[in-house]
Amino acid sequence: MDTDSRPDAGGGVVAAVDIGGTKIAAALVDEAGTLFARTQRPTPATAGGETVLRTVLDLLDELAASPRWPGVRAVGVGSAGPVDTARGTVSPVNIPGWRDFPLVERISAHLAPARGRVVLAGDGIAIAAAEHRFGAARPYDNALCMVVSTGVGGGLILGGALHTGRTGNAGHIGHITVDLDGEPCPCGSRGCLEQLASGTAIARHALRSGWQPSSQDASAVAVAASARAGDPIALAAYDRAGRALAAGIAATATLVELDAVVIGGGVAQVGELLLGPLRRHLTTYAALPFAADLKIHRAHLGTDAGLVGAAAVAALT
Repeated sequence: MDTDSRPDAGGGVVAAVDIGGTKIAAALVDEAGTLFARTQRPTPATAGGETVLRTVLDLLDELAASPRWPGVRAVGVGSAGPVDTARGTVSPVNIPGWRDFPLVERISAHLAPARGRVVLAGDGIAIAAAEHRFGAARPYDNALCMVVSTGVGGGLILGGALHTGRTGNAGHIGHITVDLDGEPCPCGSRGCLEQLASGTAIARHALRSGWQPSSQDASAVAVAASARAGDPIALAAYDRAGRALAAGIAATATLVELDAVVIGGGVAQVGELLLGPLRRHLTTYAALPFAADLKIHRAHLGTDAGLVGAAAVAALT
């Protein structure tokens, strides 16, 4: 765990948790979006729900060792979705042990009441809150902020404000259909954007197409390394992902007239290897004039956007 010896200087901090299909991270976050006492563990995604919960609670217990912990005034949780913020439950597609899991109730029961309320948000909503408050979406009133990682999620800024929807799932772009005859998705639909553009999907498609990893690593990161070395199969896998993202983004921009799209998450760290094809294919899919001038940005906050955003949502609620 990253440590910090300074006590809270006033104004309070938020304990933030970012739950994804690959890792669960936690940190204390102040009002300026600065992270303290950051810690993380791999997500036991194939384990039972109680095991996943234990990982979350253990991380919070680690944060409690920080001298800043007494200043915590709320807990913000950003989770892969879908979520139900009204009920405080989560059903992440990539964590099958959690279905209508009462996460807010269980975290609240674990923590002392003095730590304040527990506020749940979808991970895409959290990233949108972070990037609009502190990052690449700050100049825009209408933006889609996305996470491209083990899964694909998103959140919307409309009219200068965070748009969450009735259950907190507005902007969940990873589960819109971009391939009518595509593969079944664990969400119950088929041809979802996540099935074509997530890190898992990129690696799966490359392997099916004959890509040969140079080591035992068959992840999207390894595919990216091969693509940079000029491997045509690896390059095609990222081009396919960029094309799928372009189709989903263009559809969203056509519905709500976006000014910009901000893309974060682990897969987005490859930069132009993904964003280059995305921009190129966007010229085809975003054909109407009001959707054709979209600005595409990488998330300024990198892989910490989920933590900063979870804290921001809690602070605003």
